[in-house]
Amino acid sequence: MKPIWIVSLAAIVLFSFAPQIGRADVNVGLSIQDGEVRSFYLAVGDYYGVPERSLIVVRERHIPDDEVPVVFFLAREARVGPDVIVNLRLSGKSWMDITLHYGLSPQIFYVPLAVDPGPPYGKAWGYYKKHPRNKWREIRLADADVVNFVNLKFISNHYGYSPDQVVKMRSGGKKFVAIHGEIKKGKEKSKAKAESTGKSGKKESKGKSKGKGKY
Repeated sequence: MKPIWIVSLAAIVLFSFAPQIGRADVNVGLSIQDGEVRSFYLAVGDYYGVPERSLIVVRERHIPDDEVPVVFFLAREARVGPDVIVNLRLSGKSWMDITLHYGLSPQIFYVPLAVDPGPPYGKAWGYYKKHPRNKWREIRLADADVVNFVNLKFISNHYGYSPDQVVKMRSGGKKFVAIHGEIKKGKEKSKAKAESTGKSGKKESKGKSKGKGKY
């Protein structure tokens, strides 16, 4: 039979760690206080099929909000963990460096648009339009271009929203967190209006693709 003092010591150690474990779980859920930013992150997690904990870990490594979708996009395309992508990024590599590191083509960033989008998309989009597809591997996009295209894919696919409309909002100088918030509120408002007028008999498609996307 074990001495009483050993059993007591074990109990003290166990209970001293239990609250800390609980607090860690709570902190992960509450670490994003800004509602609009939190909504953006949750949508990214829903779209790419990743848990909230993974999103928080990426954010806590100081990846800018607008670049978080890029981490999960490249992780999916390269079939590696998001932590691997983050490590490469923080080592000083550009998003294009990381893309080429895994043998991926810049073609993965392309989004078809109805008209010439103008800045900040125009120059990069023009590269795709001026070169045949068999030359797209030679295209080199700046970090800002990659961020713009990946967020365009994410938001337009996730909400079934016109890419051209997202481009228009971005051209006005809005950040993607704000663009996402505006589109999400618009969708929710439209749904609420439909329900109030008795048009909610059929399930409304949200346009979610779980990261597979239309393009």
